Amino acid sequence: MIFSSLLFLFFFLPLVLAAYYLVPRRLKNFCLVVFSLAFYAWGEPVYVLLMVLTILVDYCCGLLIGRFLERPGRAKAVIVGNILINLGLLGWFKYAGLLVSTLDSLTGLSIPVPEVALPIGISFYTFESISYAVDVYRRKAPPMKNIVNFAAYLSFFPHLVAGPIVRYEYLQAQVLERQETMEKFTSGMTRFCQGLFKKVLLSNNLASFADRVQYLGDPSTLAAWLGILAFTFQIYFDFSGYSDMAIGLGKMFGFDLPENFDHPYVSRSVSEFWRRWHMTLGRWFREYVYIPLGGNRAGTLRTVRNLAVVWLLTGMWHGASWNFALWGIYYGVLIICEKLFLGRLLEKLPVFFQWLYSFLAAVIGWVFFSYTDLSAAFAMLRAMFGFPAAGAGTLGEYGLLTFGPLLAAAAVCSTPLVGRLAERLRTSGKVGKVVWTAGFLLLFTAAMTHLVDNSYNPFLYAQF
Repeated sequence: MIFSSLLFLFFFLPLVLAAYYLVPRRLKNFCLVVFSLAFYAWGEPVYVLLMVLTILVDYCCGLLIGRFLERPGRAKAVIVGNILINLGLLGWFKYAGLLVSTLDSLTGLSIPVPEVALPIGISFYTFESISYAVDVYRRKAPPMKNIVNFAAYLSFFPHLVAGPIVRYEYLQAQVLERQETMEKFTSGMTRFCQGLFKKVLLSNNLASFADRVQYLGDPSTLAAWLGILAFTFQIYFDFSGYSDMAIGLGKMFGFDLPENFDHPYVSRSVSEFWRRWHMTLGRWFREYVYIPLGGNRAGTLRTVRNLAVVWLLTGMWHGASWNFALWGIYYGVLIICEKLFLGRLLEKLPVFFQWLYSFLAAVIGWVFFSYTDLSAAFAMLRAMFGFPAAGAGTLGEYGLLTFGPLLAAAAVCSTPLVGRLAERLRTSGKVGKVVWTAGFLLLFTAAMTHLVDNSYNPFLYAQF
């Protein structure tokens, strides 16, 4: 079940909202746990047991760490064990097949490749599990004494499947005490619908052309650029739209979840791009990997090493395929170069060329991200830069005529301009509010019509 499905919109969400607001205060977290586990079990009934196991293990480890805080050796042993358990589960379900198949190809052995289905959202809730143990160990927040409250933190369905990645330190107080208000609820509904519009009206339609370019193969130069631009905006509106929906849902239940995107395609450097894209993942790696490794406090060589480690891990976090490792290395090299010398050179360029460099770097990065077959990725790059394969068809001309206006609209919507205009209308008096409301209702009707008429509703980050 995904947020942009009719089942969620017209069955699950009304049911959980009604139950949550009808039960007394002391049962609200229990209500969220029950519905969150039901939400997770809807897609993968077996793996809800894995979620329950994770909750039990992390809850017990948190209590032990809290008890042993005055005995650093024991507390450290518990936290190391907790991290190994969580990473071990993630490694088995996500990377076992990749490691065995790679070993087979390198050694010629014929070890059977384990066919293990990837539990939805395991990359996200594993990182939240680790943040719980580490934040308790660092005394940034106390351990949860009530297992229901802890389960509400870890399994809360809005951020369970695709984030934002919410650190325990950030959400702990809200789990124990929060205030639901009509203002927050209506703000959450608006934010949810904004994300829904991004996902359904922009991302889903862009996906149809991006997928076609990948499926047909051997694109012309025009088709290659249109296809990767379609994917560039598809993945942004897919993931940022889902994050908007998660943040909006959180507000409906009284929670304030952290922002995850800040118009990354207006960035003027790759470093800035990654301060604006999937911000909660970047903060997680900074807090729990980069800074513990020494950050930038131990000289240039160690800073380079630490950045290289973080970006290799960032790439592999996204998927169990070597193209993601290459994608992480690609960004690691760019960011290290910006730290060493490229950033100073960029500052001397006009703003337009700073933006162009950042945007093209992101577009090229999405080639490595979207093609698990590296040979196909490099063929795509060759086509983009004027060396298409022989016999490339006329898909580019078709795409320009059919999807050109949608790409232009997506480009405008990826900037702060549309949001500022909508907010100005909403707060500019009666006429502006009427125009804003009419536009909002029109978009909602279009989104519902699209969902009813079109069963194609992919969600890219569900696989991570």
